[in-house]
Amino acid sequence: MAARHLVDRRTALLGSAAGLLGLAGVSGCGVSGSPVGATSGAVRTAEAARRRAGQRVVSATLTARPATLDLGGRVVQTWAYGDTLPGPVLRARAGDLLRVRVDNALPVETSVHWHGIALRNDMDGVPGMTQDPIAGGARFLHEFTVPDPGTYFYHPHTGVQLDRGLYGALVVEDPAEAGGYDEEWVLVLDDWVDGTGRTPDGVLDGLRAGSAERGHPGMGHGSMGMGGGMMTATLGGAGDVDYPYYLANGRLPSAPDVLTARPGQRLRIRLVNAGADTAFRVALAGHSLTVTHSDGFAVRPQDTDALLVGMGERYDIAVTLGDGVFPFVAVAEGKSGSARSLVRTSGGSVPPESLRPGELDGRLLSGTDLVADEGVRLTRRSVDRSHDLVLAGSMAPYRWTINGDTFEDAAPLAVRAGERVRLRLRNASMMFHPVHVHGHTFALATGGARKDTVVVRPMDAVDVELDATNPGQWAAHCHNVYHAESGMMTTLSYRT
Repeated sequence: MAARHLVDRRTALLGSAAGLLGLAGVSGCGVSGSPVGATSGAVRTAEAARRRAGQRVVSATLTARPATLDLGGRVVQTWAYGDTLPGPVLRARAGDLLRVRVDNALPVETSVHWHGIALRNDMDGVPGMTQDPIAGGARFLHEFTVPDPGTYFYHPHTGVQLDRGLYGALVVEDPAEAGGYDEEWVLVLDDWVDGTGRTPDGVLDGLRAGSAERGHPGMGHGSMGMGGGMMTATLGGAGDVDYPYYLANGRLPSAPDVLTARPGQRLRIRLVNAGADTAFRVALAGHSLTVTHSDGFAVRPQDTDALLVGMGERYDIAVTLGDGVFPFVAVAEGKSGSARSLVRTSGGSVPPESLRPGELDGRLLSGTDLVADEGVRLTRRSVDRSHDLVLAGSMAPYRWTINGDTFEDAAPLAVRAGERVRLRLRNASMMFHPVHVHGHTFALATGGARKDTVVVRPMDAVDVELDATNPGQWAAHCHNVYHAESGMMTTLSYRT
């Protein structure tokens, strides 16, 4: 999020004495007291409890810098981590200490958020809320324990930088997992506009100026959150930006990334939607998909033909491979275009780029259809505290809110450590919103999957529950980066 939205709270939320005094006595839903700042003893104590003697240390360096990237015949100027898109895959085991130095070679400040990780609050990478931004020419050392296995990713939490090339996958392996896979494929989806004559900042400026209503090419328009013409029966308003390109592992459909394997092999796909404004409907031609994990946590395995993936969601998918060359297609739901990769298990010819797998029109699964594996279900207990999050907004003016307020005016969602907290997500707009909560995983209150990002459809509601066991100040927001940057964000605020 932009510094202008956060600076007014920065001193208080980072835990300085002046800021804490300023918020002391503030109450929310019956919670009074001071906020537990990111630099507080409670945050350090929680991290110390995660660490073990002999803990393995995994070190890496990320350099955010201007880059010239070839998307597969289309060269763009953008920002990236090094010279690859996506950035490097970082790998660790559950319980490892991850130590990542971030060098900022950009002309502006930046940050790195570790999406989905229940890490220490002062390493969460939200400028003004958990730490200062990383200035141009400066560096920051992220050091935290990764407690849970799963598929995660990293990206900035500064302005709309996520909609450039600044993202990559983080894979946390489970030392106790039995395995059973012959191949693994990390597949990152993205919607792309940077370096095509527009930048994400220019797109946001256009949305705010209402240029979409004046027919500016490539943008949605309308009111109550409906993208102009970008509609889908599954999600309602499908987004605000009609992108020129959609990518899979940084490649255009005409020059796809290729996984080479053998017929009969068991493939694990670690799928990440790093898009800023686009949900994807994905399918592998000629195959059924078995979803095994959602947002890092095991689910009761579920077979499907196609899977709907909102921004910020990750899924692990198991596939037994056939004999041939098979396109993996990710259709931009409700928009024009798709991303494409290939799985090759024989020497056959490549199917035409125009091929649309029939599976895309078959059984469709989404995250709210999944059920948590018994081993990761939250224990049964009564709810101690509930908060409503009413999601609303409009295209003119371009303003997105939680409980009627944009972030700078939003009342924090106050909780105390140890509570079972229910968040009642209510969508009062005609556009879908993937809601992401930092520093926690929640459970769908209906007994569904453990997740950290959940799609809330238009005029629909989703109740989720979490255990307040990770002290600090945590962002909760829509993972449409243009909605979040325009106000649809609040704070899950631990209080003493």
